[in-house]
Amino acid sequence: MVSAPSAPPGVVASAAGLAPVWRWPHVVIAALAMVLTLPGRTHGLGLFTEPLLSSLALSRESYGFLNLWATLLGCLFCLPCGWLLDRFGTRAVYLGVTTALGTTVLAMSRWTTGEGAFPLSIGLPAWMGGPVTMVVMTDLFLFLLLTRGLGQSALSVVSLALVGRCAGRRSGTAMGVYAFVTTAGFLTAFVLLGEVVKAHRDEWRPAWAGIGLAVLVLGLVGGLLVRDRYLEADPGRSPAEGTPEVSHTLGQALRTPAFWTFSVVTSFYGMVVAGTSLFNESILAERGFDKVVFVNVTQVGIPIGLAANLLVGWLATRWPLSRLMALATGLFAAALVAFPLVTTEAQVYSYAAALAAAGGAITVCFFGVYRQAFGPGRLGSIQGIAQMLTVLFSAAGPLVFATTKARVGTYSPLFPVFAAVALLLAALTWAVGLPDRTSVTEN
Repeated sequence: MVSAPSAPPGVVASAAGLAPVWRWPHVVIAALAMVLTLPGRTHGLGLFTEPLLSSLALSRESYGFLNLWATLLGCLFCLPCGWLLDRFGTRAVYLGVTTALGTTVLAMSRWTTGEGAFPLSIGLPAWMGGPVTMVVMTDLFLFLLLTRGLGQSALSVVSLALVGRCAGRRSGTAMGVYAFVTTAGFLTAFVLLGEVVKAHRDEWRPAWAGIGLAVLVLGLVGGLLVRDRYLEADPGRSPAEGTPEVSHTLGQALRTPAFWTFSVVTSFYGMVVAGTSLFNESILAERGFDKVVFVNVTQVGIPIGLAANLLVGWLATRWPLSRLMALATGLFAAALVAFPLVTTEAQVYSYAAALAAAGGAITVCFFGVYRQAFGPGRLGSIQGIAQMLTVLFSAAGPLVFATTKARVGTYSPLFPVFAAVALLLAALTWAVGLPDRTSVTEN
């Protein structure tokens, strides 16, 4: 097993006593880190897609190709980030990753050249439109790779490891609050940036530079507030409990069925949502709904997802996470199987509400399970693998939806298939449960 680092009894007692005091500041700092991943996420980059393409005279196909590979390769950043967290502590890695991400975004805002560009021909089959020729900009690809790798991948791992370590075993309420604050933070950021985008429709550099500066400043503030010595002490344990908390090694965690059920469920959910989010207007149009309904569906999900974060966080203090994850995945399956049958606005809003509630619940379970199931010893490395899986699945989602539409002319066949997969994953998650850490033995 991997046990907590040895320290003088007085230091251990002091850390254990102050850990509950620092728990909630650390939860907020972890949520801040997740919000700061914005420039590395599809929604963040998407705010500036049109002016960026216009300024570079770059086609959508070329940009999409660069983005796809930047996302796939960027997910590899999760692995060294998890390793660094376990060896150098959360504070140092928090500061390092936010500094690197902010600097990259600032540098990209000042980038004006397109040197190293070259054409690339890809022979696609006829049902996908036939051969295409795209322009690959090496310098743009490097910027996209770094923003994806440092933001969507590495900083997400930092955020999850921080909240996992500070929440302790009884993590339900903390994870619910973390998910709520994260969602509220993203919503606030999108509202503010939305106003900027509306006021400056044809320019992306000043706003992008502002994001980079915000990442640098807020990352510095958040990182300096992290206290590593309080993260190893479980705030749910009494200082009098002197027995070190046992933890799984990375290898032991990867050999447990629970790691794979929770990781695959969350990754599969992310894959489906990535595809439906990107093509939601087109998906709804197939069912006869117009753009107004599309906008309303987007708005309906936000408050329901927030409420689900808090409710499931509270329920997690009373019910096993495996049961909650299974029920949430079952609700996800029900929403998917029902969608091809919707014919009225009330039904489509019910579908959106169920999807948002399931997503809010799955998110909280994903945030909380790794600390509770495997302990703090190798939490960074374990969550690094899990986060990498979610990025890989999410990158594949839009491609699956686009390919199905191009090949059969409709998205409808995907929904019952995805519903069946979700139902199977729900049953497996319920049956597998969580590992018993009392049986972990030292290698």
